[in-house]
Amino acid sequence: MSIESLDPRVTRLHIEAEAEQEQKPQLDQLETYEVFHQQKEGKAFTYAGPVHGANEEIAFLFGKEQYSRRAACTGMWIVKTQRVFVTPYVDDNTSFYDTLKELTVTPEDAEQTYELFHLKKRGKAHVHAGTVTARSYEHALQIAKETLNTPPVVNVWVVASQDVLREEQEKDIWLTTPEKKYREATAYRVQDKIDRFKAERQAQ
Repeated sequence: MSIESLDPRVTRLHIEAEAEQEQKPQLDQLETYEVFHQQKEGKAFTYAGPVHGANEEIAFLFGKEQYSRRAACTGMWIVKTQRVFVTPYVDDNTSFYDTLKELTVTPEDAEQTYELFHLKKRGKAHVHAGTVTARSYEHALQIAKETLNTPPVVNVWVVASQDVLREEQEKDIWLTTPEKKYREATAYRVQDKIDRFKAERQAQ
């Protein structure tokens, strides 16, 4: 029996298939992490996108290279994808919190802080809405319903604060070295050139 492939060139080679194909080990690929960045001081952290990495530190380096090469942020958070609690999506004109059912909280559960990220509209990015102290992901949503609910909220991500790798203090890591200022889009002053071109056209 020969190997049949989605690539017809492989199929035409009539390569004999082995009786027992060796299975690939689990998790043979790098794990995924979610990247949130702060574009300006005092602004909320916004979801930037995913990266693959061997651990949080490597994921941070990849995230910094991928999403902040042109001084686009002043801080970054990294969270392993598996640690993100995701709620169901609702209609754009309503709030997820309106669909939330009452939860019975077990007093024995230890309290900890959680970070909540709201999606205001499909197609946009999740934005950090605030931090709450709760006994579980579900309990965090219950508290957020009373304190952070500003409709519309299409979807909510909940992350335990302890699962967030934060890089906000070392501000100098975001600075561009003098010899690489060409990387910053602001250095090109494109709008100034456009305004000057328009003025010249109007003067003609």
